[in-house]
Amino acid sequence: MNAPASIDQLLPELDHRHLDWLEEEAIFILREAVAAFERPALLFSGGKDSCVVLRLAEKAFKNHLGNGVFKGRLPFPLVHVDTGHNFPEVIEFRDRRVAEMGERLVVGHLEDSIRRGTVRLAHPLESRNGHQTVTLLETIEEHRFDLMIGGARRDEEKARAKERIFSHRDSFGQWQPKEQRPELWTLFNTRIRPGEHMRAFPISNWTELDVWLYIARENIPLPSLYYAHERQIVRRKGLLVPVTEVTPPQPGETVETVQVRFRTVGDMTCTCPVESPAANAVEIVAETLKVTVSERGATRMDDRTSEASMERRKKEGYF
Repeated sequence: MNAPASIDQLLPELDHRHLDWLEEEAIFILREAVAAFERPALLFSGGKDSCVVLRLAEKAFKNHLGNGVFKGRLPFPLVHVDTGHNFPEVIEFRDRRVAEMGERLVVGHLEDSIRRGTVRLAHPLESRNGHQTVTLLETIEEHRFDLMIGGARRDEEKARAKERIFSHRDSFGQWQPKEQRPELWTLFNTRIRPGEHMRAFPISNWTELDVWLYIARENIPLPSLYYAHERQIVRRKGLLVPVTEVTPPQPGETVETVQVRFRTVGDMTCTCPVESPAANAVEIVAETLKVTVSERGATRMDDRTSEASMERRKKEGYF
């Protein structure tokens, strides 16, 4: 009878050659995207997926000097939609990383959309995650971007599993899942009419495990909250809700201090951590090999409102 093997024994035996194939495919997609469009941009939130896409973009368009050092400029700006309720650690990391790289950052502020009246909140502490679609589309229109490159993956959520690598958006910024273009033999139809734009997803075929394996291999910097730290939380509907000024404890809830890490980062009003002692990328790889719940299923409050919540938001223009 076979004896059980621990994760520590299995981890060194993982075959990383598939990462080379995924990397090559992603770089090919990035170069195809820049060749086909006039005003591309890369969505950079400071999250792990966008950090991986940023590293892939460096490999695609810059000279690699070794040890993670690149020389040159990217052929597009970085874009972030700031809801005003982002984690401070992520905003600090975003600004520091962009400054280190010397790249151009375009920030669309949801607060500006609120002042314009294009976004109206039911109450001050309402989750702004769904509302950022409006700000994203306004930013695209203001800067006349015809392509937005992002780090969405098909394994994240059911609606994103329907997405093609190049995803067409109509003149209203909307996505029609039944009208997607075929992508046979890695041939992409990138033609658009005036007022339309495309979204491109270079890491569509990656999984959460692939992302962490690549982060570990490439030593990609990330915001500190991706790794184990102590944080005050309350337990609510099976999730660990972080205690912040926009997510205060409700009457009857007990505030605990727990060692946690975030599997994904987003608006503070809908993003939850998981209990974990993992302090580096290798330890997170070991944890990811054992998880049975997707990162959004384990950490996102907004995706639990409906089975179709993500698809509805994507049809409206959400990334």
